[in-house]
Amino acid sequence: MSDITLGDVDVTRVEEMHGPVGMDPETFFPGSPKQHWDAHRSALVPDFLSDETGICEVAVQTWVLRSEGKTVLIDTGIGNHKERPHTPAWDHLELDFLGNLQRAGVHPDDVDIVVNTHLHVDHVGWNTHLEGQSWVPTFRNATYLMPKADFEFWNPANNPKIAGGVNENVFEDSVAPVHAAGQVQVWESSHQIDANLRLQSAPGHTPGSSVLMLDSGSERAVFAGDLMHSPFQVMQPDHNSCFCEDAQASRKTRHEILGWAADANALVLPAHFAGHGALEVERSGGSFGIKRWASLDRL
Repeated sequence: MSDITLGDVDVTRVEEMHGPVGMDPETFFPGSPKQHWDAHRSALVPDFLSDETGICEVAVQTWVLRSEGKTVLIDTGIGNHKERPHTPAWDHLELDFLGNLQRAGVHPDDVDIVVNTHLHVDHVGWNTHLEGQSWVPTFRNATYLMPKADFEFWNPANNPKIAGGVNENVFEDSVAPVHAAGQVQVWESSHQIDANLRLQSAPGHTPGSSVLMLDSGSERAVFAGDLMHSPFQVMQPDHNSCFCEDAQASRKTRHEILGWAADANALVLPAHFAGHGALEVERSGGSFGIKRWASLDRL
């Protein structure tokens, strides 16, 4: 299946791309011991770790939520035609993401709200598309919700260190044009979208990283953004990815959100899990385990 219903909210998984991330576990998750990966190998191969190459596998995808008559997108991937000099695999892409979105029953003009859980290159790309020589909002009727801390941190006017990194050009082509169009709403700490959906700050991966909490009827879920890039981080939550800005805060936030999900019996839907798209977790000593998978096929 490609969609599920959680309380009064319909959820659909729409993929932009998936495959090897180009990094082995030690590179992607610095300091993670090989024996930890070996111990969890059966849970990781083949969807999250290639048995042949030893390379981590990820997906880049958008969660489509239909709640209270509105269409909400969570994260918008990498985007087409973007100049990404420091990530060649994502440079000037030509992908059919909008076609996948249409096959999920969503035209860009139907979108009411776009949530960027944070402003990394692979979460904001389809915020805009190229029209002539200009970047314009893809979802022209939508309000784009962006965490204030990230909006400020990733603005190159405030942070010259962005030049030469993976987020070079991202603010200029995927954030600033939407802001100039008057479609951006920045928020801090938490933001209630509707009776079912609430954004909550989850800092560490980036200063403004956030998660979206779903609470509808008897159902609970958390759309976890980049809290985790692999199920390895469920079972070994102290290990961060190489892209985390604040290692200590990332670990703290991951423990907190996974603890809540285990106690609330909530579904966890990360941004980048290849293969199975969602899971329930349980406490296991001072760590966590996978209670069950909830598969959502890619569209």
